Amino acid sequence: MRRKSKKKLIFSILSFVVVFIALLFFLVYLPYSRIKAKANVLVASAKELKASLLANDIDLVKKNLTKVSMQYADFAKESQSVYWASFIPYVSDFKNGVEAGTYMIDAGNQAVEAIYPYADLIGMKKGKASFIERSAEDRLQTAVITLDKVLGKVDAISADISEVEKRLQTIDANRYPEKFGSTEVRAKINNIKDQFSGVSSLFVDAKPLLKKLPYIMGKDKEKTYLVLFQNESERRATGGFLTAYAIFKIKDGKMNIAKSADIYSLDNSIAVHPAAPDKILTYHKNVSQFYIRDSNLSPDFVESLKLFNSLYEKSGDKVKYDGVIALDSKVLVDMLTIFGDTEADGVRFSAKIDKRCDCPQVIYQLSDMVDRPVGYVKENRKGILGELMYALFYKAIGFSPSKYWGTLFQTMYQDMETKDILLNFTDAEVQGSVEKLNFAGRVQSAPQDYLLVTNVNFAGAKSNMFINEQYTSKSTIEGGKINREVTVEYRNPYAHSDCSLERGGLCLNATLRNWVRVYVPKGAQLVNFKGIEKKALVYNELDKTVFEGFMTVPPMGKSQITVTYTLPTSVSTSEYKLYVQKQSGTHNQKLKVTVNGASKYDGEFDKDKDIK
Repeated sequence: MRRKSKKKLIFSILSFVVVFIALLFFLVYLPYSRIKAKANVLVASAKELKASLLANDIDLVKKNLTKVSMQYADFAKESQSVYWASFIPYVSDFKNGVEAGTYMIDAGNQAVEAIYPYADLIGMKKGKASFIERSAEDRLQTAVITLDKVLGKVDAISADISEVEKRLQTIDANRYPEKFGSTEVRAKINNIKDQFSGVSSLFVDAKPLLKKLPYIMGKDKEKTYLVLFQNESERRATGGFLTAYAIFKIKDGKMNIAKSADIYSLDNSIAVHPAAPDKILTYHKNVSQFYIRDSNLSPDFVESLKLFNSLYEKSGDKVKYDGVIALDSKVLVDMLTIFGDTEADGVRFSAKIDKRCDCPQVIYQLSDMVDRPVGYVKENRKGILGELMYALFYKAIGFSPSKYWGTLFQTMYQDMETKDILLNFTDAEVQGSVEKLNFAGRVQSAPQDYLLVTNVNFAGAKSNMFINEQYTSKSTIEGGKINREVTVEYRNPYAHSDCSLERGGLCLNATLRNWVRVYVPKGAQLVNFKGIEKKALVYNELDKTVFEGFMTVPPMGKSQITVTYTLPTSVSTSEYKLYVQKQSGTHNQKLKVTVNGASKYDGEFDKDKDIK
């Protein structure tokens, strides 16, 4: 009897094992095998789709996207065979990931559907010459007219992207191992989530701007834009010395220059100038009146434009504008790099390095034309910049879109990211969008620690062209208190220029006269400010506390400032974060960040850094 019971127990256990193995086989292994097989096919097709995108061929993209869409639908359908186990977190994550992919595929199809009828316009239609055969004016007009139709899909694409992000954010990377063998797992999941969150936010923030692009380009109504040229070789708070300006008018994409002139001529159109602000009287050299060319005193572009407009309103040459676009000379160099040497008003400009300044030829040529003292009146002294920009613009639309437009758009986007291009619009919705994208030159608000160092060259020639800067930020957290030390090292390895007026020397490199301001969280307490030549000032501005000083940097020399201070208790010690904002128009800067001695960042300081 006992033997029978034992046999029965063994039989029951074996039966359970067989049934369990069978269940694993039919409910797990077989579905996994089928899902994996479809996934492998899908990956191969996705690579073909990527190649067709790189080939810039819309017909091939459409064909491969259709193929990927069908295969993904099969993959998603097969994946449903394991959704019964969604009570298991890993299966739930898989389900959300698959659904996110479905929405991504839909967004891709919507985008191709919107672009396809106008693919020749952006150079994605192989063998299609209709666009390039048109005149330059017709090309841009066609672009503006069709842009409105293309952007009709923006809301639908935005909805799909929102659904993707919603599902990705439910995936908890912390339940996965840091590594599986030698493969990073948790970091990759977090990276995908963070990257897509960034793309999603960018798309949402850019949507109002995208939908208004036809309006900005003068569809239905002419638009007027004031273009300001900033010479970052003579650094000012918003990037550089305001050297010239131009008035561009655009209607249905047809653009013309209404005026292009030296900034001094704009200043001369003001009958009576007010007295200079105290900062100019204190730090500038031999300047007692307030001029438009010195009006960009605030590092916040919107605030500087208020000062600009307070003077511009007094000008006999003022024009009502719909927006302001500020450009520095790097934008000219980037465009010349793309389009090659360009002639404007009989002068040839190039991005090639000129040995006379170890800088791009266009920089030296413009400085030579504008700043070298001569014994006669220079015609069109700084209006040449407007002519050069106009020549480059027409060069851009004079070629097949597939040749340059992709590179040009990408480069201009990067220049907006690095604040070499600043935008300001009178339309509140458009302005709100460029501010969210951080293209408006605003001093940012930050919930945690914050740092912005603003350098202003007051009568120090064009020495910023030759100076490299190294920023070092140290945070020490102890006893519920955060102590900060910020060091900026300025190095000028080049010799002094010939600045003799009698000899007609071109004075590019001279001693830098630098008005420096350090913006930190409001309520911070200054401990020490070393390396400055005047007494440090402390005050509140732009919802920040500011530590202000003045220092000089000689040619063939170096200088250093070090600011130590304590942060207010409003800055958390438990989840410390630091937002380091880059001054507009700055280049060749390095940044090192440490927290309690541990390195958090060490590299190029080419755009704002959000350090966690």
